[in-house]
Amino acid sequence: MHDITLAAGWIQTGTGLGNDIKALIFNVAIPVLCGAFVVIVGWKTKAPGPTIMAVIFAAIVWGGAANMDTLKDKTTEDITQYDGGGKQLTGPGDQ
Repeated sequence: MHDITLAAGWIQTGTGLGNDIKALIFNVAIPVLCGAFVVIVGWKTKAPGPTIMAVIFAAIVWGGAANMDTLKDKTTEDITQYDGGGKQLTGPGDQ
């Protein structure tokens, strides 16, 4: 009986750590890596073109990571819409 309680406690602790690590990755690690990417590209190339492209690419990655919850819901919405909103799709000649 105590083993079950202990296992449930460890599972809850692991879930909490997983959520904390996910938040740390999305809120700290990805922005830091994007900034480092831009600085390294700018420093290595010393040219405006690649640096500007690095900024644009980093902004896309950072924005996608920051809006992951919204993108998840949008993807689900797009799939449902593509499937006809759960309704049977009929062609123009089938009506």
